[in-house]
Amino acid sequence: MTFRHLLRLGGALLLASASGLALAAPPKAFTATYRVLRDGSPMGDATVSLTPLGNGQWAYSKHLRGTSGLAALLGANLDEVSHFRWKGDVPEALSYDYRLDAAIKSKQRHVTVDWGKHQVTVDEGKGAITYPTQPGMVERNTTALAIGQALRDGQKQIALPVAVKQEVETQRFRITGKEKVTVPAGSFDAVRVDRTDADRGFSAWYAPDRYPLPVKLSQKDGGNLTMELVSFR
Repeated sequence: MTFRHLLRLGGALLLASASGLALAAPPKAFTATYRVLRDGSPMGDATVSLTPLGNGQWAYSKHLRGTSGLAALLGANLDEVSHFRWKGDVPEALSYDYRLDAAIKSKQRHVTVDWGKHQVTVDEGKGAITYPTQPGMVERNTTALAIGQALRDGQKQIALPVAVKQEVETQRFRITGKEKVTVPAGSFDAVRVDRTDADRGFSAWYAPDRYPLPVKLSQKDGGNLTMELVSFR
């Protein structure tokens, strides 16, 4: 269903540290709002927040609500919450919770990372899957934040360890140009980033000198979905 694909919007981009670069301080707490469109028509709203938890841990959350079209009729809501620690400029994963609720379908996923045992555990309620960690590993919910950090540090090509369902896979992205982008939050001279290791129809536009998150995300695989920045505070 449509909202199943929204999780991919925040989750296709990840960050690898750049050796030899001086890293700036991680971003401060924030809340950003987006409008979500399918095939150019409004279908929902999203709120993304970064919050310090103390003891070196942070929470990064995304909440999407279906407010128009089929998503509204189905009462489709998607919640993702990640806990992580900063490793340099990388939001290194500690846990991730995903929950989709709709009239015809519900789905959950819980990911925990035991760095002492170097083990990732993924549980969707049908038996846990485990696999080894990789240093600097992130997961799909924190990818938008991670790529923003990479761009701010001057990276143009990015190879990233991503914890997915059954393994840590390396995803590759690069800057493909600069474009003028207009969204509800304003007009931006943005850099465009595309995934290069797979034909996923994924693009993201960033203004890294202003925001750690993209001003626009586009995912054509399975839904032609777009997220556009409305506000950032």
